[in-house]
Amino acid sequence: MPEYQFVLLGLTAWVASFVISQLIVRSQKWHGRLTHDHDLGGVQKVHTTAVPRIGGLAVIGGILLGLVLFQQIFPGQVSANRASRIYLLLGASLPAFLAGLIEDFTKRVSVRVRLVATALSALVASLALGATVGELDIWGLDALLTIAPLAIVATAVFVAGGSNAINIIDGFNGLSGSTIIIMAIGLAAVGLQVGDSFVAVLGALCAGATLGFLMLNYPSGKMFLGDGGAYFLGFWVSEMAVLLLVRHPELSAWQILAICGYPVIEVLFSIYRRKFVRKVSPGAPDALHLHGLVFRRLVFKYVRRDAARPWKRNAMVPCFMAPAVAACVAVSVLFRPVDPGGRGDRGCPGRVVYRGIWPSRAWTLDGAAR
Repeated sequence: MPEYQFVLLGLTAWVASFVISQLIVRSQKWHGRLTHDHDLGGVQKVHTTAVPRIGGLAVIGGILLGLVLFQQIFPGQVSANRASRIYLLLGASLPAFLAGLIEDFTKRVSVRVRLVATALSALVASLALGATVGELDIWGLDALLTIAPLAIVATAVFVAGGSNAINIIDGFNGLSGSTIIIMAIGLAAVGLQVGDSFVAVLGALCAGATLGFLMLNYPSGKMFLGDGGAYFLGFWVSEMAVLLLVRHPELSAWQILAICGYPVIEVLFSIYRRKFVRKVSPGAPDALHLHGLVFRRLVFKYVRRDAARPWKRNAMVPCFMAPAVAACVAVSVLFRPVDPGGRGDRGCPGRVVYRGIWPSRAWTLDGAAR
C-alpha cells in the first residue's frame, strides 16, 4: 500500500467523522436532554455551556464508515484479511466503548465498571488478534510475561490503564483529541519504519476520525468526546502500541511508551497524588491534573478573558500542551536507535524523555499539592 494511500484513508475517515459530528450537533435539540453534559459545577469542570458529549459516536462511526468508503473508492488497497482484522478490533472495542457511552447517557456507570469493560475489550483483542504483550524490557517482569495467563492479564491491565489515561486528560477543548492524533501518527510512523502497514492503517483511521470530531470540538467546544469516545480512543491507541510490540520484537518498549508518555505519566501521578499525598481514593476527582495547572498558572496569566469568546481560555490549553507532546513523540520516532542485538533499547530516546519529564512533572505536582 503506497504511503499516499494512508493519507487518503485518513481523509476518508475524517470526512465520515466530520459529517457524523455535524449531524450530532445539528440534531441536539432532539437528543440534548439525554446527551448534554449538564453537570457544569464539578471540581474538574471548566465549561460554561451544556453540549453533546457523545463525540465517541462520531469517532467510531468515522473509522467504520471511513474504512468501508475507502474500500469502495479504492478497491484492493486494503486487503480482505487486513480489513477483517480491523473489524475484529472494532468489535473488541465495544465493551469499552459501550460502558463509556452508557455513562455519557446515564452518569451512573462507575469507574471500576468502565475499567473492567475496557479490560474485557483487551482480553477479546488478545484472543482475536494475538495482541498480548510478551516483553517490556523490564528485568523480572519479562520473565513473568513468558507465562501466557499472566501476559494476558498484564496486557488487559495495561490497555485498561491507557484507556483511562485518555479519559483523565479529556478536560479541555481539543486536548485529548490533539494528543490522540499525535500519538496515533507517531505509532503509525513507527509502523511504517518497521514495515507494518496494518498498524499504519489503524493510525490513519484513528487520526482521521479524531480530526473530524476535533473540528467540532475545537476551539469552541460544540461537542465533547465523552467517556465513550475517550475509552474507545484510549483502547485503540493502546492496542496499536501492543500490536507493535507483539509483531516487532526488535522494537524497544520504552520507545513505544515514550510516544504514549503524556497520558501515562498523568494517570500515574494522579494515583500517587490522590493516594499518598492527599490520602483519598485514587478515583476521586480533583483539579490538579497537569492540564488544570497549565490552565490556572499559564493561561490565566497570559491570556485575557474574552466576553465575546468565553471559550478562548479553554481553547488555549492545547496550545501549551500539544507542542510539548509532539516534541516528545517526534524525538521518540525520529531518533529510534538501531541495535544489532535486536532490542534497540540501550540509549533509547524514550528513556531520556522520561528522565526529563518525570522530575519536572513532580516539581509541578509538589507546588500544586502545597
